[in-house]
Amino acid sequence: MKVPSWAATPAARKVMQGNRSRDTKPELAVRRAVHALGLRYRVAERPILELRRRADLVFRRVKVAVFVDGCFWHGCPEHYREPGSHVDYWRLKIDTNRARDLETTELLSVAGWTVLRFWAHEDPVLVAAQIRSVVGQRRSALAKPSDPQLGTPIVP
Repeated sequence: MKVPSWAATPAARKVMQGNRSRDTKPELAVRRAVHALGLRYRVAERPILELRRRADLVFRRVKVAVFVDGCFWHGCPEHYREPGSHVDYWRLKIDTNRARDLETTELLSVAGWTVLRFWAHEDPVLVAAQIRSVVGQRRSALAKPSDPQLGTPIVP
């Protein structure tokens, strides 16, 4: 006996299997825009090695993790439309994705990471500008001495 598919039709199944987990068009557009601003980053990397979650862009030295979330898969409040078939399956799937996103953000934040989440429909140039701003702020914070009373040492 054949197990029924989660897809309504073989065509729908083929389309869904063709979806990528990385290197999506919105993600590539953001990466190009960030790179054009002179920032360098790691792609599809685990910010915390023990945590089985990958960020789309990782700025390891300054602890910034960037996620470019797809409107369907992550339930964008503006664009998500519930499918007409297999509603229970998809509702659970999207709700689980949302809960995992929140958990990931929380776990990374507790570990000292700044988490940036953007929707796939957002303008990549504006997203890149926001990323540059946050990465710059984190770099500035790291460059300053942690104790302002220490000042700069005087070397004879």
